[in-house]
Amino acid sequence: MLTKSFIEFLYEAAYIQRWNDHIRPGGFTELDKQAHKMMILYVLARHEEDDHGAVLDWQVLIEGGIFEFLHRNVLTDIKPPVFHELMRKQGPALNKWVGQELHRRVPDLDAGVLEKLARYFADEGEHKKEKQLLRAAHYLASQWEFEIIYHFNQGIYGIEETKQAIESELEEHFDLAGVQKLALQGKTKKFIDLVGQLRFQKRWAQSPRVPETSVMGHMLIVAVMAYLCALEVGACKERLVNDFLCGLFHDLPEVLTRDIISPVKRSVEGLDDLIKEIEKRMVEEKLLPLLPPAWHQDINYYTRNEFKDKVLIDGKEKLVDTEAINAFYNVDGKGYRPVDGSIIKGCDNLAAFVEVWLSRACGITSKHLLQGEESLRRQYKGKKIGGIDFGALYEQFPPQK
Repeated sequence: MLTKSFIEFLYEAAYIQRWNDHIRPGGFTELDKQAHKMMILYVLARHEEDDHGAVLDWQVLIEGGIFEFLHRNVLTDIKPPVFHELMRKQGPALNKWVGQELHRRVPDLDAGVLEKLARYFADEGEHKKEKQLLRAAHYLASQWEFEIIYHFNQGIYGIEETKQAIESELEEHFDLAGVQKLALQGKTKKFIDLVGQLRFQKRWAQSPRVPETSVMGHMLIVAVMAYLCALEVGACKERLVNDFLCGLFHDLPEVLTRDIISPVKRSVEGLDDLIKEIEKRMVEEKLLPLLPPAWHQDINYYTRNEFKDKVLIDGKEKLVDTEAINAFYNVDGKGYRPVDGSIIKGCDNLAAFVEVWLSRACGITSKHLLQGEESLRRQYKGKKIGGIDFGALYEQFPPQK
């Protein structure tokens, strides 16, 4: 289900600059915004479940986020007032055109995905709560950006009008528990601010690269690829959700430690284990206190042993393999919460490879990028993981000269 054209399409969001008619810092690409939105969505959804007793379909939340990501990627960064007017007056026609453009630009995109996307945008009455949470997460991610650029743009014509428009949109969602919590400017807001710093941590920081991608954007790419891989292997709903969320949060500790590249981790025996121990301690001391205690198990599950195949047995983590997951644990409602860590690792490395390949295709290269491309290509030659032929995926990207 994963293909070269789809992966390249995802990365087009890294070229789309947001607020590009305003004075702004780096880290404001559409890819970063969509990644931040999905992290905010997790916070809103968990608060809605815990505080209001909402019964949510997490697969709808995740697929809705992916569909809206693809939708925005086609329409690029149209100014919000124009976008909303277009959708209000010509929404069905515009949505149909987006589907046609996706089929044209990603011709090997699974027909079932396109059908689901069309149905998601066509039926506004379906999954109302999930769609409201997605809209609120969208505006909160935009507000987070705007709070930064507002200080650079005070006095510029129209800035106060933009401020009022964002505040008005958020007021429409004030019935959501998470929106109320964020308005208090307390621990929940601090968590959103902290993870937002991942927008500014650059991947491959030792080398020039086009497009530049952040740790946050990378996490979303891995999450989307892991979700499609899980669909391909016939994962149950809980497994689909966990593979996406583990992909989304797998580098979360780097907001505290920054990105420590693999050659450094492998340079001294035992260093990788020491780094993991430091990450664990820092997450416990600085990150988990910003979240409700009931969420701590989730965050630990998604950030520790994130590249191991695992399940929960009587609430305790057990390392298994994908064959065991397929045979015994690929079932909903039993509390197993299966995660395909080895597939997520494959997606993590594939994302790193594509980051290098795209830059070298644009003519921006270095010895670090060349070595990275060659090393990953060798590592995954002919390799299959959990039923996913990663070797064949690498072969779709021809070697750069």
